Amino acid sequence: MLKVITVIGARPQFIKAGMVSAAIDKWSKSHTDKSIEEIIVHTGQHYDKNMSDIFFDELTLHNPKYNLAVGSNSHASMTANMMLALEPVFLRECPNVILVYGDTNSTLAASMVAAKLKIPIAHVEAGLRSYNLDMPEEINRIVTDKVSQVLFCPTKVAEKNLLEQKKYLHPRAKIWFTGDVMLDSLLFYQSKASPSKYLASIFERTVGEFYLLTLHRPVNVDSCKALSDILKALVEGLEDKKIIFPVHPRTKDKLPVLPPEVVCINPVGYMDMLVLLKRCSGVFTDSGGLQKEAYFSQKPCVVLRQETEWLELVDVDCAFLAGADPEKIRQGVAWVNKGDFDFSAKLYGDGCASNKIVEALVCEFGS
Repeated sequence: MLKVITVIGARPQFIKAGMVSAAIDKWSKSHTDKSIEEIIVHTGQHYDKNMSDIFFDELTLHNPKYNLAVGSNSHASMTANMMLALEPVFLRECPNVILVYGDTNSTLAASMVAAKLKIPIAHVEAGLRSYNLDMPEEINRIVTDKVSQVLFCPTKVAEKNLLEQKKYLHPRAKIWFTGDVMLDSLLFYQSKASPSKYLASIFERTVGEFYLLTLHRPVNVDSCKALSDILKALVEGLEDKKIIFPVHPRTKDKLPVLPPEVVCINPVGYMDMLVLLKRCSGVFTDSGGLQKEAYFSQKPCVVLRQETEWLELVDVDCAFLAGADPEKIRQGVAWVNKGDFDFSAKLYGDGCASNKIVEALVCEFGS
């Protein structure tokens, strides 16, 4: 039996891991002679109930066998605490492979522990590059790619990045283009998504056209002035249209006095986010994952960062890089309002990434 430890800790990872776990279950039921045992470890990186538990409830994810409850701290302390907690788990369980997702501190910690213990690592969402080493996520994804033996690429751009850097990767590294697990998830859940009672109550008070805003990166939310400038530029450009703003826990205490056009709401679960994406007229975000989800939902996205790891979205003119500069944000609003976007390019595969990942795991580690 192939034994896989899946390490997750943040909202996007819960969604991705849920799809792959479902594919693992499906594989095991139809291949009883080659079944897979999956053990889920939740590091506790997202410590707020609305940022964590709600996703396990909504997406019927398997309960973690281990919950490390590391919580929030500095990057160094968080990563170190995760490593200390993960090592005895890995030694106790003796897995064939550690499965990690994306670019979080949970992913970095699991990868470093596994590499030191000489346990193979499989990295979902490998090969992405924003080329900004000031971003912790960029460091995490580069280090994880370099120690992973199996690299699952969500895009052809990511695959090309790794092929060009292959001499710097693990000597036994295998590169697989699978497509994006987030597309699998959206295709599966979109028709099932309906607003929760909480979101329905927001819609009752927010009549008419609205835009979706999310912010969580320190450069945008740690300074009240930066946050205020972003909101002011959006409100000025959107001319009295409403902005629904699910507020990240780290941002809640730093909000300036808000104009009436900005409707702040609690963090929402995945289903409510799909509803917001479906109903909004456009997206403004500094999130990596939401840029793709906007594309999947055929909504233009203004990226409130100077760079993106999803460069193909800019190339097809479905994302606009604005950063936090008020003038660029106003230009982004004008770009959204121009309309006429083409979302037809299949940038992220065919919606079967989860099955391809499971098949690759069996191919690489199942013998």
